[in-house]
Amino acid sequence: MNEQLHYRKSSYSGQNGGDCVEVAQGSTEIHVRDSKNVERAGMSVGPSAWTDFLNYATTQQPR
Repeated sequence: MNEQLHYRKSSYSGQNGGDCVEVAQGSTEIHVRDSKNVERAGMSVGPSAWTDFLNYATTQQPR
């Protein structure tokens, strides 16, 4: 099955073309790729792993 994914860019990416990731929700996985090199292989994680990552990322203090 080759599902059509609709990627969205991180809201922290800004408009100046800095280091960015794009995320798409598939039918069973969350897909993440480098927005500057979309042809390069990205990564996929399950919904619970993505939720764990978001919870961690939004509760940590910047270094």
